[in-house]
This record gives sequence, structure tokens and C-alpha cells, in this order.
Amino acid sequence: MSLNRNEQMFSDYVGTHPEEKRFWEEKVRVVAAGAVDGHAAAVELERELWRYFKERGQVVPSFREVVARQGSQRVSLRNLAEFWLRQWAPPRPKPKANPSDGTANER
Repeated sequence: MSLNRNEQMFSDYVGTHPEEKRFWEEKVRVVAAGAVDGHAAAVELERELWRYFKERGQVVPSFREVVARQGSQRVSLRNLAEFWLRQWAPPRPKPKANPSDGTANER
């Protein structure tokens, strides 16, 4: 999966700050557990990432530069959200196939 430059900068920042990494690992697990599916989890996590991105833009120089350049225009963090969900969230069980017709059983 490829990340855009803002997502890569965000990921690098979190990777170099252990307390931030622990925070995001836990946040990803909580969001994934509370979501009905992977898509909903990615949407919610992207919202959380954007809130954090704006907050960090007030105090961290690398984030501040992006916020100054972009203004109030929202940057995409969807790939990062999906990547972290794959990396840190427990896998969701796959629906079992219905042996009679090969379709998935609904739970």
C-alpha cells in the first residue's frame, strides 16, 4: 500500500514517538472493535487521524508546514487508516460458506 506524503510524514512521526505509537495502536483496536465492518472502521479512523493532524499542526513543525500550505483544505489520510487497521487491528472472522450453494452465511 502506498501512502501520500502527508500520510508518510504522519506515520514517520508516530513511528519515532513511542508514546504516540502506543496511543494509535490502542485507538486503532478500539475503533476496529466498535465498527460494524472494515469500511466503517477506516472512515472513523480517518476522522480521528484528521482531528489529530490538525491538533499537531498547532505544535509540531512538520505538521504546521502542511497545515500552512494546505490551509483549511482537508488532506486524505484514508490509506494510512486502512494500513494501520491491517497492521494493528485483530483480523475479523470471515463468514462461513454455505455448503449447499457456496454463499456466505449471514450471522
